[in-house]
Amino acid sequence: MSVFDIGINALAGGPLDLAAHRGRALLVVNVASRCGLTPQYAGLQKLYDAYAGRGLVVLGVPCNQFAGQEPGTADEIGEFCRVDYGVTFPLTEKVEVNGPGRHPLYAALTPAADATGHTGDVRWNFEKFLVAPDGTVAARFAPTVEPDAPELHAAIQRVLPPVA
Repeated sequence: MSVFDIGINALAGGPLDLAAHRGRALLVVNVASRCGLTPQYAGLQKLYDAYAGRGLVVLGVPCNQFAGQEPGTADEIGEFCRVDYGVTFPLTEKVEVNGPGRHPLYAALTPAADATGHTGDVRWNFEKFLVAPDGTVAARFAPTVEPDAPELHAAIQRVLPPVA
């Protein structure tokens, strides 16, 4: 089973069909609106704008497990993202990324290691997982790796589908 086979709901409700993104690269990021890293939303939107035409989907996954930094309702989260950061990439329902309530999406993502060898629990908001077009986890990046980091761009470019 690949990441694209896992069910998750959209922020606005109803299923978000990850299978519709099969064949594209997917950058999955657990997000929060009241975190010191929240300005990364702007960089994630720039990534999405830069690479969407080449097959990248940024997927924001709200999570309130880190110091209660995503307390809002779905409507509040959506409005914040649109108004404050101009977010147009898809957002999922709020989920748990760690512990016994860990969403199956994160159960599939967290075994991947980052550049330091870290696997397992997500450490904080804005941890990034790059999924290849075949649904395998290609890379993991610490929360402090900014969306404009050269290593993130290089990893994205390596997994983008070939230009037709």
